[in-house]
Parts: sequence; structure tokens; C-alpha cells
Amino acid sequence: MIRKLAEGNLKTKFGEFQEILFYDGQKESIALIMGPIENSEDVLCRVHSSCIFGHYFNSIECDCQEQMNISQELIQREGRGIIILLDQEGKGNGHFALLSSVAHKRNGLGQAEAYEAAGFKKDARDFSSAGKILNSLGVKSIRMLTTNSEKTKTMNQFGVEVTGTRDITL
Repeated sequence: MIRKLAEGNLKTKFGEFQEILFYDGQKESIALIMGPIENSEDVLCRVHSSCIFGHYFNSIECDCQEQMNISQELIQREGRGIIILLDQEGKGNGHFALLSSVAHKRNGLGQAEAYEAAGFKKDARDFSSAGKILNSLGVKSIRMLTTNSEKTKTMNQFGVEVTGTRDITL
């Protein structure tokens, strides 16, 4: 179940997006939409998880804010696309896990391995809300801004065809 709660327009440095707030019974998710996407194919799409370090504190230890900026810029250039922001801090483990993993990451581990070393899952995210949101918006197929095969697999499970992917990691 996914339910639309509210919507409005959001002016950004990358142009104006329509913001739609969704609720799945446990968490809120946000869809940022530019241009017509209903009944559309090959819509540029980024499924993005929240990151307090990157989005609020401008941390230089992650590339989350840069990935968001690149996504918005690519959508602006194309004139059409969607970003779905999921409330999944710390790869779904929460902010405590992120804080607990920092020392391990600074000692040379990758982020997923740092979570494991701190006693958490490498990746506890669930992308099903994004699939439900795309269905509710009538999107037929997408080109994903990701290299994460779990994201593409989940979209396909929800009947949203992924026609291509693009790496935006730095």
C-alpha cells in the first residue's frame, strides 16, 4: 500500500520540481518530479536514500549530496525525470549505525564493510516503496541513475521495466 499525502511545487537551483509526499504505513517517501512522466517510458529515475551527513551537514566523507545534485542536473537537462527519496539513513540501518561505522571506514573499510564491522547489515535498505510510487504515478519504464542491482531488481518486481542504468558515483 502506498498513499499520497500531499503535493506542491519546489523551486531548486536545478529548476522547479513537483514534490509529492507518500506514506506506506510506516515511513514517508518523497517523489521529486520534473516534466510529464505519467504513462511514459524511459523516464530518468534516481532512487535515493536519506543521508544526514551528506544532505544536512555537507560531509566530505560521502558522496550522497553530489549524487543528488548530479541526478537533479541530469533531469533538468533532459526536462523530465523523477527522484524518489526514501527514509533509509545509514543504508537502512539508521543514523546510529552510520556513527558507529565511521571509525571502521576511516581505517580503510568501504561503507558496507564498515557497517558489518560495527555489527550491522551491509545494506538493510528496502526499495519496494519506490516501485509502488512509480506504479502509482503510472510510469511504464525507467532509466535508473544507479549501479545497485537490488534497486533495478526491485523495480522489475513491481512491474516497472528498467531499460538502462547509469553510474553517477564519484
